[in-house]
Amino acid sequence: MSKIAIVIFDDFTDLDLFLMWDLLNRVKVPDWSVKILGSSDAHVSKTGISIATHGRIEEANTADAVLFVSGGGTRARIADEEWLATFKLDPAKQMIGSICSGALILAKLGLLDGKTATTYPTVKPVLESLGVTVVEEPFVGHGSIATAGGCLAQQYLIGWMVEHLAGGNWCDLILKSIQPVGEGLFFEDAEDLTKLYATASATANV
Repeated sequence: MSKIAIVIFDDFTDLDLFLMWDLLNRVKVPDWSVKILGSSDAHVSKTGISIATHGRIEEANTADAVLFVSGGGTRARIADEEWLATFKLDPAKQMIGSICSGALILAKLGLLDGKTATTYPTVKPVLESLGVTVVEEPFVGHGSIATAGGCLAQQYLIGWMVEHLAGGNWCDLILKSIQPVGEGLFFEDAEDLTKLYATASATANV
């Protein structure tokens, strides 16, 4: 079973949650579970949308993979020692990633010690102030720890996670299925897509 946790908080960036949620739920393999976790029953996004959570952040400690979204709310979270202390994440057993300013949380949890990372350009000085060497790349991976910079860089972050947990066929499927029409679209018609899903389901590594 692969249990994936997406951690949110108040004032999170909408796209960071919704794109992660959509892409991860395109994977159709047995016992694939995706949950939105928070410290409350619901959290309000940057644009004012209230999103119900499926559980508390403590569940992230037993997930196979943990993803942190970004947004203005990260500044409050990295200053909240009680919130941070709730996490007992283990890179030896879990895949852990962030998008944009979510990297600030990884840094405060000590997960980026001695590692390079990427983030949103305006967040770079803050991340550097936490002792992290920031590089201008869309995706930076170090074993089971990864950061992505820029909302659309989620495709690399999610692809990295899906390839490790569900296999390369599913990674190809979910990433190529969101390509703009006319820009290397992966499948020509519904029949091709059906065949691709069948192949991915038959060979998924779970």
